[in-house]
Amino acid sequence: MQALWTKLLEAGDIYLGHYEGWYAVRDEAFYQEDELEDGPNGKIAKTSGAPVEWVKEPSYFFRLSAWEERLLQFYDAHPGFILPSSRRNEVVSFVKGGLKDLSVSRTTFKWGVPVPNDPAHIMYVWLDALTNYITAAGFPDTNSETYRRFWPADLHMVGKDILRFHAVYWPAFLMAAGLDVHHRVFAHGWWTNEGQKISKSLGNVIDPLHLIDTFGLDQTRYFLMREVPFGNDGDFRRDAMINRINNELANGMGNLAQRTLSFVAKNAGASVPQPGPLDPLDEALLARADSLLPQMRAAFDEQALHVALQAWFDLVDAANKYIDVAAPWTLRKTDPARMNTVLWTLLETIRHLAILAQPAMPDAAARLLDQLGVSEAARGFAQLGEMGRLRAGMPLPSPQGVFPRYVEEKA
Repeated sequence: MQALWTKLLEAGDIYLGHYEGWYAVRDEAFYQEDELEDGPNGKIAKTSGAPVEWVKEPSYFFRLSAWEERLLQFYDAHPGFILPSSRRNEVVSFVKGGLKDLSVSRTTFKWGVPVPNDPAHIMYVWLDALTNYITAAGFPDTNSETYRRFWPADLHMVGKDILRFHAVYWPAFLMAAGLDVHHRVFAHGWWTNEGQKISKSLGNVIDPLHLIDTFGLDQTRYFLMREVPFGNDGDFRRDAMINRINNELANGMGNLAQRTLSFVAKNAGASVPQPGPLDPLDEALLARADSLLPQMRAAFDEQALHVALQAWFDLVDAANKYIDVAAPWTLRKTDPARMNTVLWTLLETIRHLAILAQPAMPDAAARLLDQLGVSEAARGFAQLGEMGRLRAGMPLPSPQGVFPRYVEEKA
C-alpha cells in the first residue's frame, strides 16, 4: 500500500491540502450534496442510507480531476470495461459531470495504514482496500511470477453500490502509478424478496442454505443464474423458483433424459445404439447441439449468465420437440434401424447438454454424464462435437432420475 502511495506521490498525483465535506463513517465514503437526502436525524446518503457528517481536516488529495479526459478516453477504447451497459452509462455520465480531487487520508483516527513520512495521516480506506487486489498478486514486485500471472485481473465482480470505486478511482490510481488496469468491472444488482427490500428488521433475509435444503444445490444455482438478467435487480419469488425447477429442469431436461435413457435401456440393449444415415431432422438437432458451446461461451464472456442458460434450455426444448416428432416408440415396430438413429441423436444431444450444464449445475451434470458412460476425462468442452461422439455398443447403466419435481408439502 505504501509502495503505491509513493508511486502516486512521485508522479505528482498526490498533494497536501485540507478537506471539507459530507462523510459517511459507515460507508467510509465522501458524498456530494446531490447524493444526499434528508433522513430522520439529519442528512443521509441516497444509495446506502448511511448518516453523514460535515468534516473539515487536513488531508492529502489525489488529483482525480486531472484524470477526467483520460478516463473517458480509456472507456471509449475499452467499451467492455464496465458491464452491464446501463452501469457503463452511469459511470461515463458521472465522469463527464466533472471530477473533483479525492481526499485520500484522514487525521481523526489512528487505525489503518500510515502515510509514508507523515504518520499523522492514515490512508483513505478505499485506497487501502483497492490496493489489496495487487498486493495479493505480489505487488510491489511486478516481476514476480504471481504478479505477472494474476495481474491485470480479468474481472472485478462488485455490487452496484461500489461501482464508482472500481470503475473510476481504481483505474485512475493504477494509471497514475504506471500500472496495468484490470480488464473489466461487472456491477451486479440486488435481490428483493417477494417484492420487499431484504432487511434484518423485516426478518425476510433469504437463507441460501435453506434454499439448498429445500430445493437442492443445483436447482438453486440454476434459478439464481436463470431468473434475472445478471446485473439487474431481481425479485426472489418462491413460486417462480418452483416453476423453473418443475417446468425447465424436471419437465424439460429431466424428462428428456429419463425417457430417452429408459427407452434405450428397454429397447436398445441398454447400450449406445448404432446410428444409421442421418436425415435432415437429426442433422438439424445435432447442428444446434454443436453450436451451443460458442453461444454459451459468448454469453459467459460478458457475464450474461441468463442468456447462456436460455440458449441451453432452448436446446432442451428443441430435443423434446424432436423426440415427439421422431416418435421412437412407433419406430420400434416399423423401423428399428431408424429408431436407433433417433436414440443415438438424442443421447448425443443430451451429452452436449450435460457437459455444458457443468458450470451451472455440476452435480446433476456429473450424474447425467455417468449415465451416458462418459468418462471424467471426456467431459471437457474440447470433447464436444465430433471429437467426443458417443461410441455405438458402449453399455449404459440403469437410468436414474436427476431432476425430480418439487411438490409442496401439505400443512
